[in-house]
Amino acid sequence: MDRDTAEPDVGAFPGPNAREWVAYHGEHAAPSEYSHEFVWDVTREADGPFVTDVDGNVLLDFTCHIGAAPLGYNNPKVTEKLREFDLVEPMKIAGQDMYFGAGPTPEESSVPGSSHLMEKLIEVSSQYGMDTVFLSNSGAESMENAMKVTHDYRAPAKYGVAFEGSFHGRTLGTLSITKSKEVYTRHYPEISGIETIPFCADRACDAGSCDCGFFAGGSQLRNSLSPEGGHINPDEIAFLTLEPIQGVGGYRFPSETFMQEIADVTDEYDIPLVVDEIQSGVGRTGEIWASDHYPIEPDVIASAKALRVGATISRSELFPSEKNRLGSTFGGGDLLGSMMGAFTLEAIEEYDLLENATTRGEHAKELLRDDSPDYVEDVRGKGLMLAVEFDSPGRRDAVVQESLERGLLTLGCGKQTIRLLPPLDSSEREIELGIGIFLEAVEAAGASAKAA
Repeated sequence: MDRDTAEPDVGAFPGPNAREWVAYHGEHAAPSEYSHEFVWDVTREADGPFVTDVDGNVLLDFTCHIGAAPLGYNNPKVTEKLREFDLVEPMKIAGQDMYFGAGPTPEESSVPGSSHLMEKLIEVSSQYGMDTVFLSNSGAESMENAMKVTHDYRAPAKYGVAFEGSFHGRTLGTLSITKSKEVYTRHYPEISGIETIPFCADRACDAGSCDCGFFAGGSQLRNSLSPEGGHINPDEIAFLTLEPIQGVGGYRFPSETFMQEIADVTDEYDIPLVVDEIQSGVGRTGEIWASDHYPIEPDVIASAKALRVGATISRSELFPSEKNRLGSTFGGGDLLGSMMGAFTLEAIEEYDLLENATTRGEHAKELLRDDSPDYVEDVRGKGLMLAVEFDSPGRRDAVVQESLERGLLTLGCGKQTIRLLPPLDSSEREIELGIGIFLEAVEAAGASAKAA
C-alpha cells in the first residue's frame, strides 16, 4: 500500500469475516466500548491513515485510535528507526523495579528506552520549568499519579477541583474527577472532597457575554473560595484539574477569558494546576501541549496515548522524595512503547509536524465551513484536533454511519459532535480526500430519516 495513492475501498461493511471476529470476541469479553464493527487486520497492509480490515476493505482512519496513533499506521518516521534495533526478550522491561540500559553509557545506548523518553519529555515541557517524570502504563494512571503527587505535596489536603464535562479516565480515582457521561460513574464510589465547576466552552466569550454558568455572578471558581465568600479554603485544595480542550465531553474549546481566570486564581492562591493532555497533547493541536495555546501555567502535565505510555510530568519539588511513595510494576509500559514514544517526539521535531498540523487543520476547517449545510452548527479546532457539531444526536450518529459506509472512520463525542483526528503528518491530498468523504456523508445524512 502506498499512502500517496491509496483510496478507501469498501464493499460489504461490516463484512462476514468482521462479523465472525466480533462474535468470537464477544463470547468471552465483558461488554465494553467498541465504536464500530470494524476489525483491523494487523497482518494486512496499512500506511499512514489507511488501514485494511479482515474483509479486505480499505478505510481512511480519521480517528488515529483517538489520538493514540498520532502518525497513523506503519509510518516510516517511526518504523525505519525501530528496524535498526535487534531487540531481545523480554520486551516487558520497565524502569520502576530495576534500571536497564543498552550499552555502556546512556550516550552510547543502542536502544532509546524510558530514560531517553523522559529526557525528551522534559525538553518539550521546559517552558513550564518541568524537570521530573513518572512513567506508567496509561492515561488513567498518569492522572492517578498526578492526583497522588499533588495530594502529597499539599498534605493535608481536603479538596480537588474538576470541571463539568470532563473525562479523565476509568479508574475509581479518575472517575471521581470525570464529570461527563453518567454511564461512566453510576454507582461507583468516589474520592471525597471533589468540587465541580462549570466549564466555559464558548471560545469567543468574555465575562460579560458568557452564558455557560462559569461567570454567573462572577467567576464560579473564585466565588467558591473562602477569601471570596465561598466555603473552600484554598490552602486545602490539592489540585485543580482540567483538559485544556475537553475531549470526550465534546471537543469543547474554552475562551481566553476563562483560561485567564483559571491562570489568575491558581496563581493568586498557589493552587497546583493539573492539565490532562492525554488526548490533546503531543502535537495534536499544532503545539506540543494544548496548554501552550493559553495563558495557563501547568504545575503537572498528564500525558499518554500518542506517547504509547503514561507520563506524569512536573517539577522535582512537587514529587514525593520518599521511595515507594509512587510505584508501578511495569511503569513506562514496555521497552517498545518507550521507544515509540521517543521516536514520535523526534519525528514531530524533525519533520516540523507542529506546523503541518496547524496548516492542515486550517485547511480542513475551511473546507468544512465552506460546504457545510445549516444543520452543521459549528466547526472548530486547533491543529488537527477538529470537531463538527450537528443539530441533533441523531444527525451526528447518521453522519458517523454514512462516513463508515464510504470508508471513513470517525468518532462521536459529547452529545452531537464528531471528532476528526487525522495523522499529524497528513498531506493535502489526504485532508481533501477525507473531508470530501465526510461532506458526502453529511449530505447523505441530511436526506436520511434516521437523522431526525
